Amino acid sequence: MSIYIMGISVDKRSDFAPKVQEVLTKHGQNILARFGIHDDSDDNGLITLNVRGDENYINEFSKELTSIPSVKVNHMTVK
Repeated sequence: MSIYIMGISVDKRSDFAPKVQEVLTKHGQNILARFGIHDDSDDNGLITLNVRGDENYINEFSKELTSIPSVKVNHMTVK
């Protein structure tokens, strides 16, 4: 298993945060660390995750998140 850093951008946070949270909770067993910030002035949010998994898992996780409107995901392998 590898460790990934995943960056998640959420536009219109007030509309889509509950769905993002649902997906993150579903994958919680693989999330090692989470850091989130939001900007009230433009209703956008940024979440950074440290995630354990293989390439297939990360791609599926990313695909599930990007199926939510206004969500963008990037990831990189750390270890």
